[in-house]
Amino acid sequence: MSAPKITFIGAGSTIFVKNILGDVFHRPALKSAHIALMDIDETRLEESHIVVRKLMDSAGAHGDITCYTDRKSALKGADFVVVAFQIGGYEPCTVTDFDVCKRHGLEQTIADTLGPGGIMRALRTIPHLWQICEDMTEVCPNATMLNYVNPMAMNTWAMYARYPHIKQVGLCHSVQGTAEELARDLDLDPASLRYRCAGINHMAFYLSLEKKTGEGDYVSLYPDLLKAYEQGTAPKPNAHGNARCENIVRYEMLKKLGYFVTESSEHFAEYTPWFIKPGREDLIERYKVPLDEYPKRCVEQLATWRKELEEYKSADRIDIKPSHEYASTIINALWTGEPSVIYGNVRNDNLIDNLPQGCCVEVPCLVDSNGIQPTHIGTLPSHLAALMQTNINVQHLLTEAILTENRDRVYHAALLDPHTAAVLGIDEIYALIDDLIAAHGDWLPAWLHRA
Repeated sequence: MSAPKITFIGAGSTIFVKNILGDVFHRPALKSAHIALMDIDETRLEESHIVVRKLMDSAGAHGDITCYTDRKSALKGADFVVVAFQIGGYEPCTVTDFDVCKRHGLEQTIADTLGPGGIMRALRTIPHLWQICEDMTEVCPNATMLNYVNPMAMNTWAMYARYPHIKQVGLCHSVQGTAEELARDLDLDPASLRYRCAGINHMAFYLSLEKKTGEGDYVSLYPDLLKAYEQGTAPKPNAHGNARCENIVRYEMLKKLGYFVTESSEHFAEYTPWFIKPGREDLIERYKVPLDEYPKRCVEQLATWRKELEEYKSADRIDIKPSHEYASTIINALWTGEPSVIYGNVRNDNLIDNLPQGCCVEVPCLVDSNGIQPTHIGTLPSHLAALMQTNINVQHLLTEAILTENRDRVYHAALLDPHTAAVLGIDEIYALIDDLIAAHGDWLPAWLHRA
């Protein structure tokens, strides 16, 4: 069997490259894959090249590595396109999202999925994803895009809407990552868990979450999780050892809703109107909501990465543990036909009955030589679907805004954001969006600046 060409757009995201390609190089069928790295930052591209070469040598892989600053050249003839970039980066754009919102009295935690931060990130990002789709249409029309770029739902929705012929799936690690967290909270082997999950990205719920018994049967884990939470033995500190993020929000939502949500407490706190309110420090303390978490995390990760990079440069080998990202699983399944199941973000074509058709949903997907095949879920519990709809409203309006170049829809998206609407009045929201658009300047599409 010939070797696939895997193009990585945003290869300057070296940490992500390390995880994804580290997994790829350990799969026998992919050891001779041609890796094409593309980034506009030549220094970071070269850093990634060094790391990828050492990863390849350490894993006994033997494919070619090519580096590009020109996107179309990198994409030519690709079989798989991994997309992982952040338009505008931590500085200036993430800092702008947080600083401008804070001046208007709106606190955020992560700001990459919903709310004004997620809206601005989508406006910055979607035009670049469309350009990738244009290039793929021309030079690798049969390739499969594995998209890791946030805001996942809005990005995926916008690409399906304009480029429905592009084979793509949006990927996140919240489903499998949270399952591992819950197993750790109960001192269980993650391999003993069985679950079925569905919803929208960052707001999917475990419709069933079970553990295998000694007799080979499966029983629900929910009673054990609630008991551990009430007794104070769960949640345990998260995998990153981050004391700022104690995961109280999600366990409280389990008590209220009866199901556990996939994305972290710091994320979920800003997708809803209940946890971050002006003058309510008692809520912040009670639920341990880490305000400004993402900027703090960016600074820490950058410092850690610079240290690790120097170690990698001097090391003869780079040995890493398998990550829980789905990319290598999908590539291997599509390339070899070996079936696998992943959770992907795809178009809702009769997959979840009580969410809008055409929106972006996260569901289990079978992957084999026939492609990525989403699973029909049916009807979600009505209260979960209603909660998701509050986020889908924002996603829908923002997607419509950028498809039709309608600035009014950007305001409407912000007006319907649950957290923003709980904090600011109508005129305050309009003023916030105006200031964000002005502050971002040329990072945003030109139509947003027209009178």
